[in-house]
This record gives sequence, C-alpha cells and structure tokens, in this order.
Amino acid sequence: MKTLIVSVDLGEPDYQAHAEEFAMLAEGAGAQIVGTVVARRARPDAAHFIGKGKVEEALLMADTGQADIILFDQALSPAQQRNLERVLKRRVVDRVSLILDIFALRAKSHEGKLQVELAQLQHLSTRLTRLWTHLERQQGGIGMRGPGESQLEMDRRMIGAKVKLLKERLDRVQRQRLTQRRARARSSTLSVSLVGYTNAGKSTLFNALTRADAYAADQLFATLDTTTRKLWIEGTGQVVLSDTVGFIRDLPPTLIAAFRATLEETVHADLLLHVVDASSHQRDEQIAEVRKVLADIHADEIPTILVYNKIDETGYEPRVERDEHGTIARVFVSALKRAGLDALRGAIVEAGQTTRSNAFNIENLQSE
Repeated sequence: MKTLIVSVDLGEPDYQAHAEEFAMLAEGAGAQIVGTVVARRARPDAAHFIGKGKVEEALLMADTGQADIILFDQALSPAQQRNLERVLKRRVVDRVSLILDIFALRAKSHEGKLQVELAQLQHLSTRLTRLWTHLERQQGGIGMRGPGESQLEMDRRMIGAKVKLLKERLDRVQRQRLTQRRARARSSTLSVSLVGYTNAGKSTLFNALTRADAYAADQLFATLDTTTRKLWIEGTGQVVLSDTVGFIRDLPPTLIAAFRATLEETVHADLLLHVVDASSHQRDEQIAEVRKVLADIHADEIPTILVYNKIDETGYEPRVERDEHGTIARVFVSALKRAGLDALRGAIVEAGQTTRSNAFNIENLQSE
C-alpha cells in the first residue's frame, strides 16, 4: 500500500531515532513509503496537529505519489484525525493505530488475538463519531416509544459488551497461567523470561538456547505471543524459558493493559534476561524504556541480567561483567553466531542458586 509519512519534530532530543523507528513500523505493516513530510513545531496544532502549510504540503505530496494512506508518527486526537481526513481526502492512521494494526497482523495464539481485539476495541471506543445524526431523533410508534437511542450510543453499548466479554475470557487465560506457574513453583523449576526492546534479538536467543523454532525476523514486533520451552542447564537442572513481546517507546496504554496476561510471564519470573541490541546507537535509551515498562507492570524488583546481544556487529568479545558486589550484571553474546552462550548459561545457574537461596531464607524467616 502506497503510504505517505508525516513525521512531527516536537524538539525532542531523540527525534531522529523516533522517526527511523516509525519508518520501520510502517514497513513492518507492509507500507510502501512514497514520501515523508517533516513538520517542526513547538506544540501540536489543536485542529490538525501540524500547521495549515504542512497539511497542504502533505496533500500535494500524497497526490503526487498517489498515496493510499497517510501515517502520522504521533498520537492524534479523534478530532484531529477527522479534520485531517477531511482535508487530505485519505485515511489517516496515527502511531497508536499503526502499532495496533501490526499487533493484529502478527498475533497467532488465541490469547494473543483476544488481547489485540481488546486493545483495538478500547481504542475504537474513543474514536466513535456522530455519523448517524439522522437517527438522533427517532420517531415514535410501536417499539419506538420513549426517548430512543442513537446509533452512536448503541455502538458504545455493543463495544462495551464485547470488551467485557473479552476481559472475562482473558481472565480465564490468566487463571490457567497462574495454575501452570504454581505447578512450576511446586516443582522448584527456575522460571526465566527474556525481555527487551523490540528487535533486540530475543527470539533468536530463545531459539539458540532452547533449539526451538520460534519466529524470529529483523523487524519490530516479530514476537507477540509468549512462547515457553523447558531446557536443561547443567548445574541448575530444568529451567522454563519464556520469550515475551518486545517493548517500544510510548507504548499505547491500552496495549500495556491488554497485554497484561502475556507480560505476567515476566512479572512472575524468578529471573529476567534483559536482551539489549549492543549494535544500536539508542541502546541506553532503549534500556531505559524497557525498565520503565517493567516498573509499570511491577516487575522491576525481579533479579535481572543485561544480555548484550549482536556483538558480532560491534567487535565486542563474549564476556561476563560483574557489579561492585561481585554479582553478574552483564553478559555479552551473539545469539546469531551462538557466541557466549555457555557464559550465559553459567550466569543463569549462578543467578538461580542465589534466587533459591533467598527464597529458602525468606521461607525460614516466615516459619519462625
């Protein structure tokens, strides 16, 4: 689909990285980018987000490139989206809607599809517009007495009912996950979750450690559904490893809420392997974004090892780094080349022993 991107620079220091990331999102959704309009503003315009001159420039460029759709790399209000579509005579999709579309495209499991649908409906509920003004004042008569109900209100009620149903289904999934986690806890199986920024190489690392074939690709949000496998690591025994959805800056709040069940694998893990793209110029910012989301889902207290992946693209050697207390803090690996994986397994063993020791001490204190 031929696509025009409207990129808005609001003076943020990481604007360029934000713009490049959005272009990757667009391409991941199947967009054929025919041009980009860059608008610099101190603050968004209330009516169109961008100024009148930039709207005209976008219309001209969209007509020239025969663009079918226009993507905005910012979140638009419902009114801004409507106003832009009126002027640009094309469908306008903002950053939140694009991420939701990608999630809908990639979700494979029953649970993942439920979560995407829930997030889409919650987003849609804020976008309902009064398109049925001819039904606002319904005529009286048999079955039509009373104040009547507008199409808009009926749509809201239908969406509300569907949202309630989806939440109930997801609640059942969460209870099933809780039962599975309790069974793992009783068997003293170490639970490890891979977390990290999207496209950091989590699925490639997951496949390398478990010899599985989880979908891995050089694109944003290649993994949406949590994949769990058991593996045997000498020194600690059976380990349950989970590959989770990647994080991204400014993740829509509806998605954080809707994907709570998926991310609960992270919340209830004994150990987090925070996978970092060592070759990215934005790796420090990406680490901060992941930590922010982990705090949002109350997973920031879980023991974490930073795994610097893709060292084959950086010149780094496989190695282990410790903090001032002698605890393993960082492990440098290449999942693609399978370099440094033995050191990572050793780090998992060491962290697992510490976790079990702490759990044993807490249990003893509680029994006293």
